[in-house]
Amino acid sequence: MAAGGSPDGLLRSAFSTPGSSEGLLEAVATLESALRAHPMENADPFLLSGLNGGAVAALLSAWRREHRRQALIVTPDRESAEQMAMDLETWLGRGEVVHLPQQEVLAFDRNSPQPALVGDFLDGLLRLRSDQAPLAVTSVYGLRQRVMAPGTLDRAVLRLKVGDRVDLDELGTRLVQRGYRPAGMVAKVGDFARRGGLFDIFTPGDEPLRVEFFDDEIISVRWFEVENQRTTVRGEEAQILPVSHMLLDDDAVLGVLGAVEQAMAAANETVDPDFLDDLEARLEDRLLDDGLESFLPWMGPSAMVMDYLPDGTALFWLEPTQLKAQSDLLDSELPRLRAGRLDNEPVLPAVEDLVLPGEKLRHPRFQHVFVAASWIAGDAEARWLQSVPSAALNYITTGQTLRGGNVQELKADLLRREAAGETVLLLCDNQGQQGRLAELLEESGDATAATVPLVAPLSAGFSWPQARLAVLTDHELFERYRRPGRTRKRSSGLVKERASLQPGEYVVHLEYGIGHYRGLRVISVEGVQRECLLLEYADGGKVYVPVENIDQVERYSSDQGANPPLARLGSGSWLKVKGKAARAIKAMAAELIELYAVREARPGYAFPADSPLQKALEDSFLFEETPDQLTAIRDSKRDMEESKPMDRLVCGDVGFGKTEVAIRAAFKAADAGKQVALLCPTTLLVHQHGDTFSERFRDFPVRVETLSRFKTPQEQKAILKSVAAGQ
Repeated sequence: MAAGGSPDGLLRSAFSTPGSSEGLLEAVATLESALRAHPMENADPFLLSGLNGGAVAALLSAWRREHRRQALIVTPDRESAEQMAMDLETWLGRGEVVHLPQQEVLAFDRNSPQPALVGDFLDGLLRLRSDQAPLAVTSVYGLRQRVMAPGTLDRAVLRLKVGDRVDLDELGTRLVQRGYRPAGMVAKVGDFARRGGLFDIFTPGDEPLRVEFFDDEIISVRWFEVENQRTTVRGEEAQILPVSHMLLDDDAVLGVLGAVEQAMAAANETVDPDFLDDLEARLEDRLLDDGLESFLPWMGPSAMVMDYLPDGTALFWLEPTQLKAQSDLLDSELPRLRAGRLDNEPVLPAVEDLVLPGEKLRHPRFQHVFVAASWIAGDAEARWLQSVPSAALNYITTGQTLRGGNVQELKADLLRREAAGETVLLLCDNQGQQGRLAELLEESGDATAATVPLVAPLSAGFSWPQARLAVLTDHELFERYRRPGRTRKRSSGLVKERASLQPGEYVVHLEYGIGHYRGLRVISVEGVQRECLLLEYADGGKVYVPVENIDQVERYSSDQGANPPLARLGSGSWLKVKGKAARAIKAMAAELIELYAVREARPGYAFPADSPLQKALEDSFLFEETPDQLTAIRDSKRDMEESKPMDRLVCGDVGFGKTEVAIRAAFKAADAGKQVALLCPTTLLVHQHGDTFSERFRDFPVRVETLSRFKTPQEQKAILKSVAAGQ
């Protein structure tokens, strides 16, 4: 079996050996036969039980690949939906799974959901209606929330093509109606910026879109990086998805105002002109950040996720007990949120108008399948969907039992399973862990298992004797907390330094010196429109810097005052400053050259390669290392093994794992019989790091002491004496 994952999915890359997938395919065939024998006309759900660990994702992925049936998997909460979507994508490959993410706010909340989440949700709904609809995943609340109607969504999607003629003012209006907000510079999904004939639009996805106009004609469509404004992809057309479930056009505004007046009249409420004026102003301004989504049912046609699913779709309800608990919690929370809003807003849609009632989830158009690790007839889960399964299929699987990091036990288990004819998948979250595990297996004895580690992140392993399949994950084997990933790459929304410049800030241009940044401007050079940064200098001097040369501009920073004098163009003052700095740098460089010459001539201590103790320490780390952390650890240990003095700086923000880098380097030194000193800037940090090092070295023959003013003079003297004695 080849190492490494596949963009086509684990089902393709892992089962490349003839016969390796026969057991799983037999289980899939049994499932499909059972589902076909349980027609939708039978209103009672079908039950799948006995699926533990990651077996659910494996079975449903293989079933989907073999039969291509439309299906929606419903999980109890947001986290389980995200995890299931990631597991399914690992098995099936990119593009085969759509995740409808649950909003981070509930209905009737005074805050609006994040545009990025709504955009991803609407993108998923569009994909559900395609000819090649993917396997879909959402939470029970994601399924119950009211969404944009299919016809409204079709109308809300904007399509821009090179050569089209578009009214620029009208384009801005349409973007606002679809949930976008104007900004000076796009930084996150939902932002748009207009500068002359350029429209930057941060649509759902990884990078924003830039549409360039000549008069009212589109002459260019391209995507660019937020950090440096550089184009990454050019195209002929672009699709702009809404980032709100509301299409706030004039009809929607009038619909809400009319419905409010009718609701107040029906309740014999006196129409409050102040409330109506405020609501109308919010609607006219399209302030999509203060909970206007609560009025969605009054804005015209709306829908539920089920309205996007064709007849005959299989709905897999994962863990009915937990589904019912989460759904009941939602039902108890929504009336409270609505009552809180009614303190300031006299009328709102009813709860059942905004969130699908639980009793309506059991729709006869779909085939309902309960999926539970275990099932007790008559238990509370039997009340989910007010029904009890009338047919069942039970599988016998177990979650991964190999834990504790015992590589010898793992190797023996692999050999036993291979001898029994089982297909074994040994999965790692990244290449660093794959290489480490492969090395541990090679060093653990003479007998070598045929199974090699694959890079394929799964949340949990399992054993399935009936399918002759075992899946083992390294993060469970070593009891490491798995760092959650995402099913879709998402821009963080944070803008790096140059992209975050604000008009009025001080900047430094490499050639012209300190100036004021005045924003982006579009200028015409020999008939060509170019976007430039405008820098203003003393006496009104101006410099236009093309965005492709943005690397020549840096934000001004100094601890000697926030208002430096502006450079005067053409005066030569900046050249003098640069010359003085160059001379100082040259002198410093000479000192550094002399210092490094001495260092290079002086031999250092070459530490030995990692020992089994070092590997044991690293395997005891409870968390998954980040890629950058692994790089820093590898480079630091490589430096230590060279015969010249080490000279390395490890730099990173708080919480990014620098301490673990130091712990592994310190242990490598201690393992070689050397003492290690850790210098901390504060007494508090001395004891914090002392506790951390003591905890990590607890199971190893390493002594850790702290030396600070919190120690008595006698204790300090004893510690220093031990250090001097090499103890």
